[in-house]
Amino acid sequence: MKSSEFPESSTALSKGGAMAPAQSRCSPLLTPLAYFLGRRLVVPAYFGPITITGQQHLPASGPVILAPSHRARWDSILIPFAAGRLVTGRDLRFMVTADEVKGLQGWFIRRLGGFAVNVRRPTVASLRHGIDLLLDHEMLVIYPEGGIRRDDRVRGFKPGLARLAVQAEATAPGLGVQVLPVDIYYGEAYPSWRCPAQLHIGEPLPVAAYVQGQDSPEGLKTGATQLTHDLQARLEAMVARRQAALGAQDSGQSQ
Repeated sequence: MKSSEFPESSTALSKGGAMAPAQSRCSPLLTPLAYFLGRRLVVPAYFGPITITGQQHLPASGPVILAPSHRARWDSILIPFAAGRLVTGRDLRFMVTADEVKGLQGWFIRRLGGFAVNVRRPTVASLRHGIDLLLDHEMLVIYPEGGIRRDDRVRGFKPGLARLAVQAEATAPGLGVQVLPVDIYYGEAYPSWRCPAQLHIGEPLPVAAYVQGQDSPEGLKTGATQLTHDLQARLEAMVARRQAALGAQDSGQSQ
């Protein structure tokens, strides 16, 4: 798959001479090793029963954004386990905060396809990289809630995911960006060794439906706002169904 190259330094000169964030790529050596270890060793060794549903919704090609709930740091290992190259043949490109790409951790994140955005001061260059990845038909992972939420409730979504998706679709009409909600659940707030893990992938939302007839900045902003609302509602419904199923299961076992 095509991926953007980036200079070895932590910053690169933009066209205007200003400093712009270094871009990400998937290392041809490190990335397959990380996927193999995660799927064959780390996840099976740490977790107990693992339940994954909805993998039939994962597109085999085309621009995709996975929009998972964010419950623990394990999320970024469990998602590749369920949707990464050993399942779909595709490498996942994680959007992370600028604070996460410092030092040795940042070195690994960038070479595993991660790209940073300063959520407090997002730059055009960092957002542009995300759009370029979608134009290259990559599969992105963006946590719409922002930070980790451990109480198994869907919190207010940040607007960045939808704006990125809408802008990419508007840049290349017919691009076909799809956004898939993903419900992650561990059975406990802080996943411990051998605890169960669940990951449920929902049906995709086609971004083109939120761009049609919108050719002004105001129109695109309205479309992004509606996409954010619909995506959150879709994930809330998935969480509610899973909670109801677990409640019914617990009730049946107690009788």
